[in-house]
Amino acid sequence: MYSLDRRLAFLSALDVVGPEHAYWVGRLTLCGSPEDIAAYDAVRREPDAKGTPWPVKRLPERSLFRATMPPEARAEEGDPGLAVRASAAEVLRHRDLATLSTVERAEAARLLAMTARVQAMRAGRRYTKSSRGIVDRRRTVRALLRGPDVLLRKERRPRPRRVVLLVDVSGSMSPYADALLRFAHALVRHRPRWTAVYALGTRLTPVTAALRTRDAETALRLAGQAIPDWRGGTRLADTVSRFVRGDGHRGAARRAIVVIFSDGWETGDPARLADAAAHLRRLAARVVWVSPHAGRPGFTPSAGGLAAVLPHVDALVAGHTVAALEELVRELEVRRA
Repeated sequence: MYSLDRRLAFLSALDVVGPEHAYWVGRLTLCGSPEDIAAYDAVRREPDAKGTPWPVKRLPERSLFRATMPPEARAEEGDPGLAVRASAAEVLRHRDLATLSTVERAEAARLLAMTARVQAMRAGRRYTKSSRGIVDRRRTVRALLRGPDVLLRKERRPRPRRVVLLVDVSGSMSPYADALLRFAHALVRHRPRWTAVYALGTRLTPVTAALRTRDAETALRLAGQAIPDWRGGTRLADTVSRFVRGDGHRGAARRAIVVIFSDGWETGDPARLADAAAHLRRLAARVVWVSPHAGRPGFTPSAGGLAAVLPHVDALVAGHTVAALEELVRELEVRRA
């Protein structure tokens, strides 16, 4: 009745969970459709008084966050069925980075290192053969001389697009600065030629060279030594304007994706920050603003600096969890001309 591979899967699973779960093991490994379940139940012994073909024992919960699990999700005595719970990593992906313990921060750092695999691309100047795109007139004419009518096409060859990260390391952003710099380190290690990182505080500090170090802890220590205003004040208008008029004009921001990690708190005149953001938008291909508060219920961009720059950014996204930063990666990979 059952194929050899299904029977082997049944025996292997039974070895792991034990004979007390034999009914569910058989149902999960031997049955491939609803019709199989009816046939499977028919060949088993008659149901007991509770109507279950075999006595079912609930599998124990396995979660690193058992203490934070809601009461309705916990197993109770006599409750039949299998408990399906998200893995610890899945739960951690949606936890606020500012609330993690030391152990959880280490695991989050590992997830961030795997997340920062951005493949930001742009259309290059040279063309390559393609099944879509514009008609390649030269190749089409040559093909017509050799055989039947055919239209050959070409498209621009994709090239890597530069990504520039401006990370606010002021006091209001300190709960997230460490995780964001780890994200930046992983991105620099993944595409060193096409990524630049600057720290924003009371002054503008380039930290790309420090983040090129292979070891993450060493890289963050070197970056911290290079940043003189860590957890200090913030002058977003001055620092963004200094970047635009300096490295931005010299090529760092031209046709690049510029990502600003900041909550938008500005001690100076928000109008100056708006002017700097508008200038940056004219240079860059895209400007993405990442706020740790954007993903929270009831969020409105009411901070003076954030409200001022909103008309000049292409996207405002959250950045308070690993999952939110994964969404940011997908946002950066959207192809633009």
